[in-house]
Amino acid sequence: MICLLGFIGKLIGFAFKFSWSMIKVAFFLVFLPFILIAMVFGGLLYIAFPILVVAMIIGLLTKEA
Repeated sequence: MICLLGFIGKLIGFAFKFSWSMIKVAFFLVFLPFILIAMVFGGLLYIAFPILVVAMIIGLLTKEA
C-alpha cells in the first residue's frame, strides 16, 4: 500500500512537471508571437505618429494646385 501511494505521488509529480512544460511551450509558440506583434505595432505607432504630424505640417505649409 505504501509503495502504491509512493507510485501515485510520483505520477502526480510527473504530471505537474509535464503540464508546466506544456504551458511553457504553449506560451512560447502561441502567445509570444502575438505579444511581439503588439510590441511592434506599439513601437511603430510611436514612430509613425510624429512622422504623420510632420507630414501634415508640411502639407499645410506647401499648397499644390
